[in-house]
Amino acid sequence: MQPLPTPEEMSRWDRAAIERGIPEFTLMENASREALHTLLQLVGTVAHRRILLFMGGGNNGGDAACLARHLHDAGAETLVLHTRPLKAYRGTAGRHLRLAKACGVTFASASGWPERFRATPWDPSFTGIPNSGPDIVVDGLLGTGFSGTLRQKELTLVRSINGLASRALILAIDIPSGLSGLTGQPCPEAVRATATVTFEAAKPGLVLPQAAPFTGSLHVRPIGMPRVVRETLPPSFCLIQKDSDLSVSLPAPDCHKGTAGSVLIIGGSEGLVGAPHLAARAALRSGAGLVSIAAPEDLCDAIKANCPDIMTRPLGTPGNRCWTPGLLDDLKSLLASCDTIVLGPGLGRDTETAAFVRNFLLLDRPRTVLDADALHALAALPAALSSLKSSDVLTPHPGEAGTLLGLTAAQIQGDRLAALNSLKALAPSVWVLKGAGTLVGTQGKPSAICPLAVPNLAVGGSGDVLAGCLGALLARRQQKTDTWHIACLAVLAHAEAGKQLATRFPARGNTASEIAEALPSALATLLDASS
Repeated sequence: MQPLPTPEEMSRWDRAAIERGIPEFTLMENASREALHTLLQLVGTVAHRRILLFMGGGNNGGDAACLARHLHDAGAETLVLHTRPLKAYRGTAGRHLRLAKACGVTFASASGWPERFRATPWDPSFTGIPNSGPDIVVDGLLGTGFSGTLRQKELTLVRSINGLASRALILAIDIPSGLSGLTGQPCPEAVRATATVTFEAAKPGLVLPQAAPFTGSLHVRPIGMPRVVRETLPPSFCLIQKDSDLSVSLPAPDCHKGTAGSVLIIGGSEGLVGAPHLAARAALRSGAGLVSIAAPEDLCDAIKANCPDIMTRPLGTPGNRCWTPGLLDDLKSLLASCDTIVLGPGLGRDTETAAFVRNFLLLDRPRTVLDADALHALAALPAALSSLKSSDVLTPHPGEAGTLLGLTAAQIQGDRLAALNSLKALAPSVWVLKGAGTLVGTQGKPSAICPLAVPNLAVGGSGDVLAGCLGALLARRQQKTDTWHIACLAVLAHAEAGKQLATRFPARGNTASEIAEALPSALATLLDASS
């Protein structure tokens, strides 16, 4: 899948490329030319366009100076506003600055902008209207190495750039200034770009949903980074997207219900009979051959809800409506005949239920998806975490993640990447942190980011549908892919189902059942994308 290096990892890539003999001057030249091509793709031509470029003090500023030279040569009226004295620019950025100046690019101090440039043309060789303002603004103030909080000088310039958004196209080089390349959060404000061109690979903060108002359209352009660098320095994150290699495969011609996968849903309690039903329906719609729900005997009819496609496995004696460790004896005979278990939808949160979950995890069992109330049981009895396997999948939403980590949902949402790392430390399983920009992580693998934010998934029961989809994809016997990849596929299929529903329900209003019904079409779309 597409790599997402952190800002620090991207710096390592740059250093490794330079150590192998690619001059930094060349990398900056390549980056600026890719920025030019992106701009031409957006506007068609830059001839006679008034373009204002902001040049910060680092290599991002060097990219801006180099881009200004290409724009000047293409016939644009360019003005570069620098934040440091020109003599203070050293190294590769200084070399590109001097080259641009020697080629006729106009430079001026950013101090006092915009008042100083309201009354006069930028370049006497052009006959423009002095007060018309720029057509295009290029943000080269701060790169992905920025961290902390904007200083007052940069904050003022960021606000001034944003003040031009109503009349000028704003292109951010590498990342909008003020935006964290790791978290996608403004610090405390950031340039709101029309488009962002980033080089060689996107960074995690650029693809997270909260970054979209700042990045605009995101363009990832190659600058000649050697493959050996990318392979020997693998990044901490990767991107889940339609063209990812997620091994969506057609069923074998001789497929039958026994080889299509058997899923056992364990869940349901008084007042919560819909959750296991939704999980079972999603498992069927995701291709499982056999789907059963194990539940207390007296709840099975309500859970089945007259659906002939779903089988129920009553547990305990007639009249039983509760989960107790004693029900495990009835369950043991079912485990050998199923490929995957989904544990938790509508399970309830009684003390006895938590004890049931703890004892169940000790059994010899197939791959298990733990969702909803099973996660609350783990939080109540954290010693049970030691019984989790690397092949298990846990799917907390922010509230459930907070319960497991002793944090609030708001704290989880404040730094989702850090929360995922904390969850990964609890157990070697695959963790799916649900929400806008769902994250998938496990020890020894890059953390995967699904960049989609789909409001149509924000409905009760949506998480049960994802759990059922996961169970079905894990159960396919012909599926040789590891658990982490399958979890990524399920997350993408779930998001794609929500996207398809958005065309029918643009103002939302769909149900979780309709998300389940959309899964076959979503998986077909992903099959087409991967073939």
